[in-house]
Amino acid sequence: MSQSLSRALRLLNELGEGPRSLDDLAALLDVHKTTVLRLLRTLEGDRLVFRDAAYRYHLGAGLFALSSRALEQRPVRATAAPHLAALNRETGHTVHLAAYEGGEVVYIDKYDSRHPVRMYSRIGLRARLHCTAVAKVLLAGLPEAERRAVAGSIEYEAMTPNTLTGPEALLAELSRVAEQGYAVDHGEHETFINCVGAPIRDAGGRVVAAASISVPAVLLDFEQVLAVLPDLLKTTAAVSADCGWHEHPIKKAEHH
Repeated sequence: MSQSLSRALRLLNELGEGPRSLDDLAALLDVHKTTVLRLLRTLEGDRLVFRDAAYRYHLGAGLFALSSRALEQRPVRATAAPHLAALNRETGHTVHLAAYEGGEVVYIDKYDSRHPVRMYSRIGLRARLHCTAVAKVLLAGLPEAERRAVAGSIEYEAMTPNTLTGPEALLAELSRVAEQGYAVDHGEHETFINCVGAPIRDAGGRVVAAASISVPAVLLDFEQVLAVLPDLLKTTAAVSADCGWHEHPIKKAEHH
């Protein structure tokens, strides 16, 4: 990657956290302000950033079009939308859709809780690979060799006392997820959030996305969150069917 491109991407990532002044951005890159100004003017020309009256830079409207196109390139999102919206209406809780892309799990859709207490997340945010239900579902759907490679590459930060903190523990968990057909996050990412997740499959049976229900513990305890799992599984089965997946029951061997 060229140095200018790398710097421009760093600027966009920084502006994603909030408005910044030219001095702020120059300090971030540790370069002279004229270098940063040249990059910002190029980004302004493509409407990727803009400068306000207080001379602070923001992400620009050009990124709206890019983000919309990025989401349009994920057909599972459109297929899942009516089902996830219905699940959100029926339960009243936060519903997420996530996909595994380039070694990361990313939220590609979200339906907010109708309760005043809710979890923070947003479309485009990366989910932790070792302590979120959607990530467990997606990793469990990988081929065994790839699953092991990913588990060995993770930095196992202990987010809570319940967080899995090593590859062997995660691999054992992923085996359970693959066998039972769903995953849980029992206060593993945030102590006050419980979550259940389930896979969405394409016509060939490949796990292409994961849907989840996330609930603050002040609203439902873990056992109560598990009680909504059948609703989630019914929803993901319906989305998978719309994606072309039809699970065939295993035929019993005939005895002669």
